[in-house]
Amino acid sequence: MQKLSLLIILIVASLFVQCKNEKPIESKISKVNSVKYAKGFSIENYGNYAVVTVKNPWPKASKTYKYILKKKNGIIPDSLKNNLTINVPIQSIVVTSTTHIPSLEMLKEEKTLVGFPNLDYISSEKVRSLIDAKKVKELGTNQTLNTEILIDLQPNVIIGYGLDNNNPTLDNLEKSGLKVLLNGDWNEQTPLGKAEWIKFFGALYDKQEKANEIFSKIENDYLKTIEIAKKATSKPTVLAGDIFEGKWYLPSGTSWGSLILKEANSNYLWQKTTGTGSLSLSFETVFEKAKDADFWITSGQFSTLNEMIEANPHYNQFKAFQNKNVYSFAGKKGKTGGILYYELAPNRPDLVLKDLVKILHPELLVGYKPFFFEKLK
Repeated sequence: MQKLSLLIILIVASLFVQCKNEKPIESKISKVNSVKYAKGFSIENYGNYAVVTVKNPWPKASKTYKYILKKKNGIIPDSLKNNLTINVPIQSIVVTSTTHIPSLEMLKEEKTLVGFPNLDYISSEKVRSLIDAKKVKELGTNQTLNTEILIDLQPNVIIGYGLDNNNPTLDNLEKSGLKVLLNGDWNEQTPLGKAEWIKFFGALYDKQEKANEIFSKIENDYLKTIEIAKKATSKPTVLAGDIFEGKWYLPSGTSWGSLILKEANSNYLWQKTTGTGSLSLSFETVFEKAKDADFWITSGQFSTLNEMIEANPHYNQFKAFQNKNVYSFAGKKGKTGGILYYELAPNRPDLVLKDLVKILHPELLVGYKPFFFEKLK
């Protein structure tokens, strides 16, 4: 996830009152929640409207948020009218995390994006073209979104984030007449759980069937790659992360990063730890455990081995460094410097897993070239 990018999501909508004698629109989508892996949201369909419930927008959240997505001629029951109602399909959107950009692009709705904070972080070539054409406005930073520009844009929805129950930026936007929808994709802990949030965006664009189809392909490819990884005859040891501001940060054992390394059939050396975020360890602690690790997957700070040595000369004491088995995703960037991995990887765990299987078990996935990762030279 992009550093500065904290997963924000607000949504603008308007209530639309229907006459009682209008006929509800039928839907092919089932009323039963179709979300399989994500823990943070659900979608229930009722023909002419859908109910999206966001359950876990930040860690240990005690409050849930319910949003009503109403189609044209939809009739909303009185029992739901106190919830935020959004007319779908939406025509314009503001998102505030680069991880939301791929969902718009996969749904072919990137042209509806009208604003984003820190435009330079966006790597998508299609969206960068829209930015160059002045069709996407700069909104400042996540912490201080430009309210004046947002009021002028009047997007149908604004996608924002919540780190906890205290978010004055979103509160101020609501007070200005803009309506907020929270998205908690960043809080998911499984690779397929993160990727499944494309269904959240599919519901906003009234493209649930398309979103389901896209996710099913990602899911199937991911599960097939797990089965391929099981055929490996070795289980190499893996070190992850590197030092930032004096501490070595690496995935905890129950995090997204640890799980995907496990499913690539590797022995990630900290996979038995607990916690959903990062571990913060001393160099000495990491060196003692991982000095003989077979592979090293860095955090994306470095593009060459020389850069690593310049940052910390002790890196060359690791066996993986000496054998040049160090891999990074830092090389693939957008034209303004944004790292593509931060934007796309949470949405495409199938590609991340294939990359890792190819790196760790080169005899498998014959002919496949890693998409994100490169061996550092």
